Amino acid sequence: MHATLHVPMPSVARCTDEATSTATTHAVQRALDFIDACFAEPITLADLADAAGLSISRFAARFSGEVGVSPRQYVRIVRVRHAQRLLRRGVSPSLVAAEVGFFDQSHLCRHFKRVLGRTPVEWLNAGAPADSDA
Repeated sequence: MHATLHVPMPSVARCTDEATSTATTHAVQRALDFIDACFAEPITLADLADAAGLSISRFAARFSGEVGVSPRQYVRIVRVRHAQRLLRRGVSPSLVAAEVGFFDQSHLCRHFKRVLGRTPVEWLNAGAPADSDA
């Protein structure tokens, strides 16, 4: 059973903003750049550790310590933020799922709810915030 990661929107924004602050090391910044460039593709911990130039265990500990969430959680947050932008523009959830790196619409919904506490439909029906808020 997967644990639920419910991160309120201000925390999600803070997580991604802090991850790009000057406090991050060059190694972690290389991993963040890799995620930004490849978020829609399958990304493994080994891929990120390689991009950072660190062993997997050292990378995972450093990333979590500097960013505040695990690499897997961070990739999930980035994908959901991109999904929000597409959904707000009226793109269908099934297409959004494919565009941002989820296997299918069900996978998108599960992780969207894990990050935001709502499904995409619930989020849209509640009045999706403007781009600057997501």
